Amino acid sequence: MTDCNVASAQRPHRHHWRRDLVELAALFCAVAVADGIANLVVHGPRGPILLVASAIALLVTAAFHTWWARRHSHAPPPGSTAPSDPVAASLPHAAPAPQEPADSPTDAKTTPALWRMRTTVRDEPGSLAAICTALARSGVDILTLQTHPLPEGGTVDEFLLRAPQRLPSADLTRAIAGAGGHSTWIERADAHDLVDTPTRVLGLATRTALDAAELPLALRQLLGRCTIHSIPATTLSGRPNAGADAPVEGVLEATVMRLRDPSGGAITVERPYLPFTPTEFARARALVELDARLGPRVPRSQDVLTLPEGNEITVRRADGSDVAAARAMHDRCSERTLSLRYHGPVGDADRYLGHLLSPRFGRTLAATTASGKLVALGHLLWDGDETEVALLIEDDWQRRGIGSELLRRLLSMAVEAGCDSVYAVTQASNTGMVAAMRGLGLPLDYQIEEGTLVITARLDASRVDSRPTHEVPREQHAYEARRPQG
Repeated sequence: MTDCNVASAQRPHRHHWRRDLVELAALFCAVAVADGIANLVVHGPRGPILLVASAIALLVTAAFHTWWARRHSHAPPPGSTAPSDPVAASLPHAAPAPQEPADSPTDAKTTPALWRMRTTVRDEPGSLAAICTALARSGVDILTLQTHPLPEGGTVDEFLLRAPQRLPSADLTRAIAGAGGHSTWIERADAHDLVDTPTRVLGLATRTALDAAELPLALRQLLGRCTIHSIPATTLSGRPNAGADAPVEGVLEATVMRLRDPSGGAITVERPYLPFTPTEFARARALVELDARLGPRVPRSQDVLTLPEGNEITVRRADGSDVAAARAMHDRCSERTLSLRYHGPVGDADRYLGHLLSPRFGRTLAATTASGKLVALGHLLWDGDETEVALLIEDDWQRRGIGSELLRRLLSMAVEAGCDSVYAVTQASNTGMVAAMRGLGLPLDYQIEEGTLVITARLDASRVDSRPTHEVPREQHAYEARRPQG
């Protein structure tokens, strides 16, 4: 600490007795004045008149003080001029923040907040300028701007905003309404939204081109918070599925769009809180058309793992070409194993394979032996806004850690896809699945629904890839990962 700082820190203590003396003298003076006024009012001939005059003087003083404070708090800074825009002039001003050092402990409170906002404006000159002026008067910085023309007239303007942390969203919405915007929608944004739209769309197109299972995820990231359902062309019994007859050009109905699935059936996208614009519909159709032109595709990389007893298994992505091998594994599985997995009649197990192995409904990992025999399947299934994980291990290959390895990889995929949690539907008697979920080392929620156990794991990207030693089955430590092949 410098000498200057030491002197400034000690100065208040040196003059502390003077301040106490002044305060005591002021107190005596106030008591004397109050006693004189009281005697004059009680014993004087014009006491009531003086009392009323004193009250009027106090009111005038308070009104003058209020006017003076408002005038100086709203005065523009030196060198600036008053706003000439009548819309901006009518908006409430944000109170100026006190100047603090750069290393002040309140810096965290003044960190700007990111918002994503949409508002509908009239399609006429000056409407967008009024919105921008209103945002500027509230101290809001516009980072990105997109315009979505509407067929019935008007435009939907989408903003990425950086606003003062102290500015509530309600005040921001009122400012936009005062500038002519309506049907305004706003939500918090994060650093991922700072990527410009063309770059983000190109990235989604690249992911879709590499993996057919990415199409539902790409649509969700493109359109924001929405629910996506893939409707197969036929039911499990072979009958035509209702709602799977979307036309080639698709259908846009306010908050719902229906697109023809290139693999058969339809894809429905619902967003009840915000209608889709024609621009968003065109972007979604472009991604679906890209998927149709590229055809079925699944990454062919694979990992060879060594089990404790020395046997090798290969873990790879599975698709519709593995249906025959999966049916053969069903034939080798016991009825109890199949019932624990499918929760229904064992004879219907084969009917689910076409749905489970389709990349449109999720991602599937297959474990095969050195001879190519399929011995285990792990599924990561998109279920609207939620994500389900499921495992099926052939009886002769259970209790060897294969399920734990598949589950760990599936959850890594879920984190990569941006899922917040995954759930597994099983039975309390399925101790293998319960142990595998506990071995993840993640927070788990248990719920019993009609005799079925639902285990939900809340995902944490920093913990999914690690293998904690306190709950992992002993045989899992014997894995030796080799260099990926393919």
